Amino acid sequence: MYLLVVYDVDARRVNKVNKFLKMFLHWRQNSVFEGEVSRSQFNVIKNELKKLINEKTDSVLIYKFPNKKYISLHIIGQDKNPIDLIL
Repeated sequence: MYLLVVYDVDARRVNKVNKFLKMFLHWRQNSVFEGEVSRSQFNVIKNELKKLINEKTDSVLIYKFPNKKYISLHIIGQDKNPIDLIL
């Protein structure tokens, strides 16, 4: 499955969330990650994010797609961290 994760968390937790998500996903821009994950990785991501954030004050949005072909990306302005295929 393909994930798009967007978060808005307290400044004290931003680095922890960012560092954790980098283990599974590609950083796109401030507080935005995306990438292909397995079902078990998705469950790890959800469960660990619940531990890292304060659910009363923080927000994490996880958009889940069957795969990347269902996403159409249109960039206006600079692409801060493009995803390049490395073979």
